[in-house]
Amino acid sequence: MKKLSCSGYIHPFFLLIIIILVAIPMGFYGMYLYIAPSLPEMSSLKKAPLLKPLQVYSADNQLIAEYGGKLSVPVEYKQIPPHFIHAFLAAEDSSFFEHSGISFKGLGRAVSESVTGSNVQTGGSTITMQVAKNYYLSPERTLKRKLTEVFLARKIEQNLSKEEILSLYVNKIFLGKNAYGIAAAAKIYYDKSLDQLSVAQMAMIAGLPKAPSKYNPVVNPERALERRNWILGRMLQLGYIKQAEYEKAVAEPINLSMPDRGLSNRFPYVGEMVRSELVEKFGEQAIDSGYKVYTTVNSKRQQYAEDAVQKGLEDYDRRHGWRGAEAHDKPLKEFIAYANTYPAEVIKVGSNSFDAKMQDGSTVTVPWSGMSWARKYINANAVGGAPSRASQIVSVKDIIRLRPNENKTAWSLVQTPKAQGQLIAINPNDGSIEAVVGGYNFYQSKFNRAIQGWRQPGSTIKPFVYALALERGMTPYTMVNDSPITIGRWSPRNSDGRYLGMIPLRRALYLSRNTVSVRLLQSVGVERARQLLMDFGLQEDQIPRNFTIALGTPQVLPVQMATGYAAIANGGYRIQPHFISRIEDAYGKTIYEAAPEYACIPCINQKETVADTQAITPDDEVIEGANLTVDEVQTPLSKEEQSKYRQAQRILKSQSAFDMANILRDVIVHGTGRAALKIGRDDIGGKTGTTNDAKDAWFAGFNGKLVAIAWVGFDQPSTLGRREFGGIAALPVWTGFMGKALKDTPSAWVHFDKNAKAPISREERNQTQVEGATQNEGNGSSPPLARPIFKPAPVTPSRNSSNDFEDLPDEGSDQPLKPNKVTPPAMNQGSAKRESDSLENLINEVQ
Repeated sequence: MKKLSCSGYIHPFFLLIIIILVAIPMGFYGMYLYIAPSLPEMSSLKKAPLLKPLQVYSADNQLIAEYGGKLSVPVEYKQIPPHFIHAFLAAEDSSFFEHSGISFKGLGRAVSESVTGSNVQTGGSTITMQVAKNYYLSPERTLKRKLTEVFLARKIEQNLSKEEILSLYVNKIFLGKNAYGIAAAAKIYYDKSLDQLSVAQMAMIAGLPKAPSKYNPVVNPERALERRNWILGRMLQLGYIKQAEYEKAVAEPINLSMPDRGLSNRFPYVGEMVRSELVEKFGEQAIDSGYKVYTTVNSKRQQYAEDAVQKGLEDYDRRHGWRGAEAHDKPLKEFIAYANTYPAEVIKVGSNSFDAKMQDGSTVTVPWSGMSWARKYINANAVGGAPSRASQIVSVKDIIRLRPNENKTAWSLVQTPKAQGQLIAINPNDGSIEAVVGGYNFYQSKFNRAIQGWRQPGSTIKPFVYALALERGMTPYTMVNDSPITIGRWSPRNSDGRYLGMIPLRRALYLSRNTVSVRLLQSVGVERARQLLMDFGLQEDQIPRNFTIALGTPQVLPVQMATGYAAIANGGYRIQPHFISRIEDAYGKTIYEAAPEYACIPCINQKETVADTQAITPDDEVIEGANLTVDEVQTPLSKEEQSKYRQAQRILKSQSAFDMANILRDVIVHGTGRAALKIGRDDIGGKTGTTNDAKDAWFAGFNGKLVAIAWVGFDQPSTLGRREFGGIAALPVWTGFMGKALKDTPSAWVHFDKNAKAPISREERNQTQVEGATQNEGNGSSPPLARPIFKPAPVTPSRNSSNDFEDLPDEGSDQPLKPNKVTPPAMNQGSAKRESDSLENLINEVQ
């Protein structure tokens, strides 16, 4: 036997080889012992989340917004076409069904291609190793990470079948253009499902994992085509396809068909409300977790609201003149299109027309009819004379905005309004928000004035004060005094400077007499009024403790005003506004479902007719009101069905709510809301509101099925201009919405239930709420997203003694007042006697 050395000792070279041969597996085993404890469990791999955008749906199942951008549509193995599997095997791992997670053959081929300098089309990582990397590992390139990938691949192979591994791979792999997984890629690149793809299209997608940017058919079509054809060649070589199939596939052009997914964000104010709510509840991961959120918003009514706010603000803006070009001699590309307005640069000005270049390079001509409205803006109360030529309006290099007509055959000059507005509409029976628009345009201003904009309500608060007077025993026909009044240094006046003397309460409200509101507040007490305002939805720390609240000095959110008016529309119940009805996770499991409180549980399935719900006029109210009951116009649910729903709390007597609704109907028939008559309905009521110096214009209105609140003003409070009252600036927004929203719906008015119980005391209500909250905390039954859309006011504040005459403003002050440190004295608890008049006198008084 030949010795390894002359002296009988092992040669150092061979000794080194032996040591290396022993050290490598020992080191490998040592690394495994070090890394193995940190390897994830296979159960977590099967549950690994898929990236999928947050989708927001309307109540009528229309996709209205989408967030996250990343799309992953999970598919099962049996749903994957065989040729799709073959394409991936040919491109990434042809021996996938033979190896145990690590392919030394594949590694050798990849090294060979690198050494020979040929175009490297394969990789050294197996599909199993890619699954390990994609689901668990960071993209860093270190020895530890690579070894972890190898060990994890072996663990995956030991615990999952080949089919399960391949399913994980095709569902998670990144394929460019925010597509994760093959189903998402098929949708994004070809707008097809998996079974609709051709062999060539499957090969194109299978070529993307190696380098999604380099081989992307959108960015690099030539490289993508080369990669696709190489994969088709490998499929032919491996026997996956026949020669004829190969030749047909190679000859097929790329033919991408990419849908515009951005169009789904139709109503961004609604979408942003949902997005922020879910991020607050579930964290930032909610955006890519595949949640489907079904809102209470009706897509048609939402579009009506968007259109009404936009038109109302543009009409107001035009009344106050042309402020000039948006910019001058600036790059056109810096400006964006929104609200169906398009930025353009003036390139030629004629005597009665001008030419403008659009962002797509086209040129359009604006005729005189499209700009003749543009009187020069001077201030909020004045505009210049009518222009006589185009050069008085625009100049060359001006950046202006244009809007096409419906068939895009003509263009007109427009400008973005400086004033802002909002509209919110809710169902008074359960508080579901059916439409909400937070401003002129979301992309101009993301601030949602409907749920974030604190403003003074002006006279729209008066129905709440009058409701308390009705609760205390007055009737719509109680005679009240409209004459000058002074409280301390404060002497409130009527807006028209006139005083009518003794008039019926209903007439005082529909004519919005300030002195009567203050006197009513005097009679019932400031503290009682504050308590009821909180019941209506206003916030305690925003309600001053003095008589100015009768004229609208509290700070309110529009959604709070909607809550208050809903209590009138639904017969006296406090409902909670909400906008999410159901949330599903990425796998279709319902994880949240709203359980609102209902004002009228039997009404949930009610089908009304015009005859059943016709509004009661002032003349026949006294005769018919006492005989009309809820039971006569409803098809009640069974007791078992009713037990599934929660009853809202009553805050007004049914009689008080019914009387107030009919008085507010008079506001439209006889008072400041007469412009609403143009929508042609007899089942609507409402109230205008204007704050001092016309800084805020409101209209709050309703019928028995829908409440809508419109507001117009500037974000930084300043005058809207002379005569821009609520009935001029805000009412057109309301009628623009309600006219369409109520079209073809039966008449629906407020019901009077003579059998209704009076509201329970506020002390009892507080105790019930505390007990309920304690029970919910104990059993964990409080659902997610159950918190209100705005900070709720406590039902009643603590009572201390104070002076109702303190902290009164000077005459003309329009600033809200901070609450005093002390509260008013308790009032006499004796109930007032209900007054009445003869029917003839009543009819005469309301004329």
